[in-house]
Amino acid sequence: MTRVASLFLPQLAIERVRRAAPISRSGTPPEPARLGPRFPEPVDDNPGACSVPRGGGWRPGARWAQDTSAHGRPNRAAIDALPAHQRPTILVARSGQRDLVTAACPIALDLGLAPGMAAAHARALVTDLDIYDAAPDADAAWLDRLALHAVRHWTPTAAVSGSDELWLDLTGTAHLFGGEARFASRLVSFLRRLGFTARIAIAGTPGTAHALARFGGAATLVLPQGEEGGALAGLPLRALRLAPEALVSAARFGIERIADLYPMPRGPLARRLGRGAVERLDQARGHLPEPIVPVVPFETPVATRRLVEPIATAEAIEQVIADLVGDLVAELARRGLGVRTAMLSCERVDAREQRVAVGTARATRDAKHLVRLFKLRIDRIEPGLGIEAMTLAAPQVEALAPETIGSPLDSGERTPDIAPLVDQLAGRAGEAALFRLAAIESDVPERAIGRAGPLAKPAGWPAWARPVRMLGRPEPLSGVVALLPDHPPRRFAWRGRSYRVVAGDGPERIHGEWWRRAGEMWPVRDYFRVEAESGERFWLFRRGDALEENTGDLSWYMHGVFG
Repeated sequence: MTRVASLFLPQLAIERVRRAAPISRSGTPPEPARLGPRFPEPVDDNPGACSVPRGGGWRPGARWAQDTSAHGRPNRAAIDALPAHQRPTILVARSGQRDLVTAACPIALDLGLAPGMAAAHARALVTDLDIYDAAPDADAAWLDRLALHAVRHWTPTAAVSGSDELWLDLTGTAHLFGGEARFASRLVSFLRRLGFTARIAIAGTPGTAHALARFGGAATLVLPQGEEGGALAGLPLRALRLAPEALVSAARFGIERIADLYPMPRGPLARRLGRGAVERLDQARGHLPEPIVPVVPFETPVATRRLVEPIATAEAIEQVIADLVGDLVAELARRGLGVRTAMLSCERVDAREQRVAVGTARATRDAKHLVRLFKLRIDRIEPGLGIEAMTLAAPQVEALAPETIGSPLDSGERTPDIAPLVDQLAGRAGEAALFRLAAIESDVPERAIGRAGPLAKPAGWPAWARPVRMLGRPEPLSGVVALLPDHPPRRFAWRGRSYRVVAGDGPERIHGEWWRRAGEMWPVRDYFRVEAESGERFWLFRRGDALEENTGDLSWYMHGVFG
């Protein structure tokens, strides 16, 4: 007896955006993009009688739901009275030259907004509207995480169905949670605590569970086995997941409910609505199987050794590490993976655990290289009275396909692989000690350079000259002698030493980034490259253009040193 649960999240995209920090296309802080100003309503000095009827009725906190206009929709005053997290919210996505609504919250739906509508039209209908960018990839990733959680905690078989639904195979597992009804109730409560609205239906087939979860009208619904046909009879035809062409054809023939399909012969039905409609109907009623493609959680590659006698010497630990690495590399080769991070756990006799981790700049399966990396960190292991078990795991891996390392017909020079050297240097000096400089799109010099990985290939360097060594913070200069407004200094003092300039080039004027901070609207910097009498070459700047007072105070600073 098969039992399948359909977990439907009708407001997944909206509620996930409200929980997370949305990022707009322009990269602005995670705040709702308010389209249209909000104006305060005039104060009503005579509010009239209480809107709560005597002897019951609706609760005062939901008064806005009853104070509607003639069309049955919330009016402007009701919208303004809502908390910030309950305001009308829509998601938009770019389609061609315009933004289209992809999802809308229930309040927005009541106001006449709907998916597929142009964002400009929605903005015209409701001025006080929270608009976020749609992120279907993030929604799918969250649904995948929920499926993996289901596999680890609720059922061994779970699958993602569409963009807002999960299928759970509860065959033989519901009794572990107190029965199907209790499991459904607990699942809805679990998602409510996470901030998500959910509906769940349990039936004998995935098609019936899907239809009841979306059109059954209840938060939890458990259908007894064998009653799929009767439960589906009153539902609309789109509950069968038919193609749009089939729904159009059904409307042409006057077919509205699933029960209208029961007395029809299979041949004419397939000719009118397509064979897919017949298959969906038979699958929902249990006459055809509908397999569930389960989510398979990733299994971390692990190698373990339990020792006959405890070990405590560096040589013995190194030998066991070599054996573990050999086993792990064989497993990685079978799965086509390469190590990026390896974690060694050593269980001591006194029940304490020692852990040592190594990382690689590039995915690798080189056993000798991994053993060398661990040898650099054996001194960090404290064996105590002895180690009785050791486990080597690869928590971070990447796909690693075979590579051609050489050919007798290839006479060209191969670029040496510096990844092993980078790993060994990182093992000795630390991962933070190795990096490359990468250009960042910014006009301000201290913001235009950032760190990149040691194997990264930075691109996009500016065409103008920049010093080899850039100071973290510009350092003030003293005793500066210079002609204003466009001449480099003739003399200056820096770090207690005086310098006389024999050559200079500039100025290179750099304006502040006013779109970041309002204080950078007017300030400017005039940069000069100068060469001292002793041969040093410096990169220094003057604050201000020497013409307008609001551009700077004409103080001088050292910002870099040329090689």
